[in-house]
This record gives sequence, C-alpha cells and structure tokens, in this order.
Amino acid sequence: MHVPDGFIDAPTSAVTGVVAAGAIAVSLRGARREFGGEKTAPLAGLVAAFIFAVQMLNFPVAAGTSGHLLGGALAAILVGPYTGVLCVSVVLLMQGILFADGGLTALGVNITDMAIVTTVVAYAVFRGLLAVLPGGRRSVTVSSFVAALVSVPAAACVFTLIYAIGGTTDVALGKVATAMIGVHVLIGIGEAVITALTVGAVIAVRPDLVHGARGLRQTLKLRVNGELVDAPAAPVPAAARTSRRTLWITGLVTSLVLAGFVSFYASADPDGLEKVAHDHGIDKKAEDHTSADSPLADYGVKDISDARLSGGLAGVIGVGATAVAGSAVFWAVRRRRTRDVSPAGTDV
Repeated sequence: MHVPDGFIDAPTSAVTGVVAAGAIAVSLRGARREFGGEKTAPLAGLVAAFIFAVQMLNFPVAAGTSGHLLGGALAAILVGPYTGVLCVSVVLLMQGILFADGGLTALGVNITDMAIVTTVVAYAVFRGLLAVLPGGRRSVTVSSFVAALVSVPAAACVFTLIYAIGGTTDVALGKVATAMIGVHVLIGIGEAVITALTVGAVIAVRPDLVHGARGLRQTLKLRVNGELVDAPAAPVPAAARTSRRTLWITGLVTSLVLAGFVSFYASADPDGLEKVAHDHGIDKKAEDHTSADSPLADYGVKDISDARLSGGLAGVIGVGATAVAGSAVFWAVRRRRTRDVSPAGTDV
C-alpha cells in the first residue's frame, strides 16, 4: 500500500506530513514509557527489520493481485503501540530512501496510513478483545489475528478518505472505495495469519517480552493456614535471561533468510493499491521516484544482472540497514529515558 509521488496533491501531503511528524513526536515520548525496565530496544530494532523482510514477501490474494504485510498490528502487540508506530515508520523511511518504494513527498501519507492507522486500530481492537476474552496465551493469539485482520481494510478506508480530499485525478470514489476495501480484506487475512503465527511463536519462548501479553500471567497461589495467598515471584533463571540474545539472533537470521532467499519466490503481481490505481486511473499523474536511480531501487542491486542474487543482496542490505537504523533510534530513546529517571526509579 505504498503511495507513490503524484497520487496526492501537495497541500494534503503537507498536512499528512505534519500529522505524521506529530505522531512520531508523541510516539518517541510514549516509547520511553513502554520500554520500562525491560530491554526492549534491541527487540524493537529486530521487529522493524522483520517487518521489512516480510514486506518483501508478496502473496497472491486474487487474480492478478498480491498483498504484503503492513506490520502495524504485529509491532504494536510485540513492543507496544508507540514503539510500533516508530518501527513501521523506520521501515517506511528506509524503503523510501534506499529502495524507491513509496514516494518521498508521500512519506507523510504512508506513515499516517501504514504506521499510525494500522497500529492504533489494531491495538484498540486487540485490547478490546482481551478485555472480554479469558486471560491466557490463546486469547492473545486470537486477538492478534482479529486485530491484524481489521487493521488492513481500516488503512484502505483512510487512504480512500485522503484521496477524496487530495487526489490528483478525478475518479469515482465509490468504486475506488469498494475496490480498495474488498481487496484489502483479502490481504488482511494474510496479515492476520502472519501476525498470529509470529506473536504465538514469540509467546511460546518468551511471553515476558511480548508487550500485549503483559499482565496475563497468573499468580501462583499457596494455601497458608487454610487461606490462599500469593506466592512470592520466582527469580528469572539465567537461562531465560540469556535467551533474549538467542531470540534476537534467531529473529535476525530468520529476517535475513526471508529477505535474502524466500523473497525471490514472492508474487510478482501488483499489490492491492497498485492494482486498484491502475484499474481506476488513480495512477495517471504518478511521478517518478526521486530515488529512482538509487543503487538499490526496486529491491535490486544496480549492475548485478542475476535477478536472484541482485534481489537477495538488496534484501539482506535492507534488513541490516533497518536493524541498525531502528536499533539506533530505540537505543537513543532508551538512553533518554534512563537519564530522565532518578536512581530511585522516579521521574526527575
């Protein structure tokens, strides 16, 4: 759903840029609270790299149409909604600058639609479902599935609204809305499956690192003198502490394999927005990307003729660059939070 340059007029793009900048500023402050005492910064950088990798894996959803992960729901549930907005924003920035994917003048539109809307909608649905479902890991997984499913057509609706306000071509918005929502409901199913599987996999090994699963662990009860009392919390064993590093390495290797190898087998069909734009004339005034001559444009390495090698190297470079950029941002946020907290653990 990456919006290219030329789809949305300059005033609307500017407004969405202001909205995106404001949301990122709020998210930087919110992420400091979400990090808490946990070492979330490395995991947040990994989540950004993983989303970048999985977004390269377009899957077929209808005749001549493909879809890919947006990632807002996944990021919000794993590391929190504020940090999730930052994760997806880092991915979009790297894609726009390095790979000419998503217009630079449309960066505000893309962040607003793909980072803010998906994250906010998904997390609201996720929390709403957890409030009514029985506590437990299964409820987290089910809520993740539904939240991700809803977030994608929600983003399609917001894009249609933005286009209705600032679209550069005169098209029948009713038909565009129907086409966008219809195809993105199908894409949402793929998003839901990927999100639920990923959240379930992380919960299986480290539920304490999943933001959306915090507070769901049941307190052990002991019977003392005929009364049930809370048992003291057991210390985290050394094996559990070191497994955070194992989780990070496993996630990074998985991301590299997905982007560097599996992406070669992704669907070559246009994604939902590209298909709808072509069919309904939205792309009539699309402009060439500012970074069209980038050495990594279109997810290939310039001057390497072998398609498999070129795409694989581009994917590996993208994962590495996103992991480094994301981790740098989140470490900076983490350090800022550490400075702002007194030794007693209270804000100064």
